[in-house]
Amino acid sequence: MSSLTHTLRALTAAAFSLALVVPATVARAEPSPAELTRRIEKSSTELERVVESHNELREKIKENRTAVERLESRIGPLEQQTERSRADVGEMAVTAYKTGNLGTVDALLHGGDSTTVLDRLGTLDHLTRQRQATIAGFTADQRRLLDEKTRLDVTLNRQAAQSRELASAKQRIERDLARLYELRRQAYGRAAERPTNQASNAADAPAVSGKAGVAVRYAYGALGKPYGWGNDGPGSYDCSGLTSAAWRAAGSSLPHNTRMQWGVVAHVSRAELRPGDLVFYRGLGHVAIYVGSGQVIHAPTFGRNVEKRDVDLMTPYGYGRVR
Repeated sequence: MSSLTHTLRALTAAAFSLALVVPATVARAEPSPAELTRRIEKSSTELERVVESHNELREKIKENRTAVERLESRIGPLEQQTERSRADVGEMAVTAYKTGNLGTVDALLHGGDSTTVLDRLGTLDHLTRQRQATIAGFTADQRRLLDEKTRLDVTLNRQAAQSRELASAKQRIERDLARLYELRRQAYGRAAERPTNQASNAADAPAVSGKAGVAVRYAYGALGKPYGWGNDGPGSYDCSGLTSAAWRAAGSSLPHNTRMQWGVVAHVSRAELRPGDLVFYRGLGHVAIYVGSGQVIHAPTFGRNVEKRDVDLMTPYGYGRVR
C-alpha cells in the first residue's frame, strides 16, 4: 500500500473523528448578564407603556359606564314626560273632534255686543296659544328623548369597541410578560423578587400633616409589595395604581393612569415639591409619590417590589400636587 493511500486513510479517519466531537454548527453564545439586563430594562419600559395605555382605556370605559348611567337616568323621566305630552295632544285632538274647532267666524256670528265678541276672540286666542304650546312641548320632549337615546347608543357602541380593544391589549400584555419573566429567570434565577416584610414600614413614615400625610403613610405601607400590572392594591400595584391607591386612602380620587393623573393635578416646580406630591417620568409613562428628603416611593416594574428611591431615579418629566 502506498504512502499516499496511508495518508488519505489517516486524514479520512481524523475528519470522521472531528465530526463526532465538533457540532455541525457553531453553538450560539449565551447572552451575558449585562445583555440580559439591557433586554429586561428595554422590554419592561416598552411593556409599561402598553400597561398604562391599558389602564387609560379601562378608565375611559369607567367614564363611559358613568355616562351611560347618567343618560339612562335622564331618559326614564323624558319618556314619562313625552308620554304625558302625547296624551295631552291626543286628548286635545279628541276634544276638537267632538266639539268642533272654535273659529273666528263662529265668534263673530254668534249674537252679543262688542264686548262679548272681544271676550270670545280673546278666549279663542288663548286656547290657540295653549294648544300650540302643548304641541310644541310634545315635539321638544320627543326631540330631547331622541337626542339622549342617540347619545346613549353612541356611548354604548364606543364602550363595546373599547372592551374589545381592552381584551386584545390584555392578551398582548400577558404574552409579552411571559417572555419578560423568562428573561428574568435567565438573568436572576427567578421571575420576580421575593416580597419583603412590610410590618414596620408605615411606622417609618415621616410626620406629614393632612391628606398628604395619609397618602405618604399608605405608600410606606406598600413598600416591599410586588408590582402587579393593572393593580391598585392592596396586594400588588403598578405605578399609577400605587399613587391612586395612596390618595384614595386620603379621600381623593385619582384616575388609574399616569397621563390622566398628570391632567388632573396642579403642576408645581421642583422647588415647590413637598411630601404627597407626584413625580412623573418617561414622558408620562411612569409616576411615583414624593415622601420628602429627596425620596420617592414607586412601583418600579415587572418582577420588582415597591421601593423607595432617590427622586432622580430617572429624569423627572414634571411634578404635580393633588388638588
